[in-house]
Amino acid sequence: MRIALTAIVLAVAAGGALAEDKSADAGGFVSLFNGKDLTGWDGDPRLWSVRGGAIRGETTAENPAKGNTFLIRKGVTAADFELRLKFRLNAANNSGIQYRSRHVTEGKVANAWVVHGYQGEMRNENELPNVSGFIYEEGGKRGRVCLVGEKAVWENGKKTVTGQTCTADDFKKAFKLDDWNDYTIVARGDNIKQFINGLQLVDFTDREPGAALREGIFALQLHAGKPMWAEFKDIRLKRFE
Repeated sequence: MRIALTAIVLAVAAGGALAEDKSADAGGFVSLFNGKDLTGWDGDPRLWSVRGGAIRGETTAENPAKGNTFLIRKGVTAADFELRLKFRLNAANNSGIQYRSRHVTEGKVANAWVVHGYQGEMRNENELPNVSGFIYEEGGKRGRVCLVGEKAVWENGKKTVTGQTCTADDFKKAFKLDDWNDYTIVARGDNIKQFINGLQLVDFTDREPGAALREGIFALQLHAGKPMWAEFKDIRLKRFE
């Protein structure tokens, strides 16, 4: 309980209140989204709203995103944690959840909603490799640092795949097209694991000097390009000591 209370105090101090999750399986999680409005979040008001108890990001031909844009959870950072949420999106484009990331406020993107760091990919597709669950380095040079199915280590300027977490068939059976999917991210030290609907997708160890990230903010992505929408709900965080 001390972890949850600490998170609440930190968030309130930063102006973004967290609510303790009191459900039967809460297990020390706190809710990052109140299910009603965007209190505690910051993003382009043209693109983000709450609909049917879910955060909805949407671009249209008349109302496009000017580059990748993010809805940032204010006042909440974490190093070692477990994050759980549900998501769904249309097939028009991709989205993602940023973690251990930073809000970029310098240069040409100052005062814009730009976030760099690790991203848990989200797509409404079930054919590898372009599926939900791989880790992408948003704003970095390495791109797709760990693909679905990989157990991998990145160090000395390269990635080494050391094993397998799941198969293409495993993913196809687990992922729900055009429906809500459960996403879980577990980060401890230099290791990150990501799961969808209980299936482990990646096991990534980042030991790359100057690139590995150990702590940061959370944010939701809307991708630049053709019109799209993405929805998120039941966003819950538990910090590890």
